[in-house]
Amino acid sequence: MSQLSQPSPWWSPSVHADRRPILLARGRIEARVRGYLADNDFLMVDPPGLQRSPGNETHLHAFGTTMIGNDGEGQQMYLHTSPEFSMKKLLAAGERRIASLGHVWRNRERSALHHPEFTMLEWYRAGEPYDAVIGDCVAILRLAAQATGVDKLVFRDRSCDPFAAPERVSVVQAFLQHAGINLLDCMDFAGVPDGEALAAQMIAVGLDVPEDRSWSYLFSRVLVEKVEPQLGMGRITILDRYPAAEAALARRAKDDQRVAERFELYACGVELANGFGELTDADEQRRRFAAEMNEKQRLYGERYPLDEDFLAALRLMPEASGVALGFDRLVMLATAAPRIEAVLWAPVAE
Repeated sequence: MSQLSQPSPWWSPSVHADRRPILLARGRIEARVRGYLADNDFLMVDPPGLQRSPGNETHLHAFGTTMIGNDGEGQQMYLHTSPEFSMKKLLAAGERRIASLGHVWRNRERSALHHPEFTMLEWYRAGEPYDAVIGDCVAILRLAAQATGVDKLVFRDRSCDPFAAPERVSVVQAFLQHAGINLLDCMDFAGVPDGEALAAQMIAVGLDVPEDRSWSYLFSRVLVEKVEPQLGMGRITILDRYPAAEAALARRAKDDQRVAERFELYACGVELANGFGELTDADEQRRRFAAEMNEKQRLYGERYPLDEDFLAALRLMPEASGVALGFDRLVMLATAAPRIEAVLWAPVAE
């Protein structure tokens, strides 16, 4: 390809002029969101991006760096994949309602919906159930639509009315409806998963099953390929009550130990938010982190250290609910942008 036939860079005046209306809309959405948080007594905090541990989930990949001390010695550090650990330490310190709007970094992620550096809106309510942060999510989606003067959120050929009553469906219901798989038959009464049982059900409904038959891998395959594309069509979907094996940092449901107080919010088939009724049992969280890092080592040949300060802070942290929302994706849907780069002031170089 000749140099003359290559597309103009984002910083060329003509391209920027085309992008600028979306970027101005981004500013209006941010102003509405900050106003909502202020009106609901959230304190905006500013967690550091540089951390000893970037997070301990199997499929989240961090950017590493070396911090050089005054003695010239180096220490392995990471850019965080979420401000979660720092914010929960602030809850342990006594804060009650806090929010952060800032950059996070995730490696191995670049697509129409993923960017190596992106903006995350994350907030917590101490002493309140996770229905409260679900309500916040719905309100924020509606504010984004109002800020841009639209009555629908759009991603490519899909649309969603944020002002319609949201759909709330459990993961078990969604798998049964959209994939023909009964997840409850793939775990015992304590929520211990059975990967072979899940593989057998996948085969029975005509789905390909890879050699890796771990529960988590198979679960993610079905979720991404069969379930997610059906969510948030016409109205917001709240995908609720994840299997306990996929709880991450969420506590188990009091009425059913097989599932956890974890939800994800979808519009136009796009995941916008991931929230928890927060786990405060440090011993259980340590066990989960260890299992996640063992799986990461098996799949990717690497592991991240645990944040011991975070685990210590969990013992002081009050019951809380929290959620992380992809702010760039929200702007995409409110402006009908086809790719995440379209809503970023300055995309990361490829």
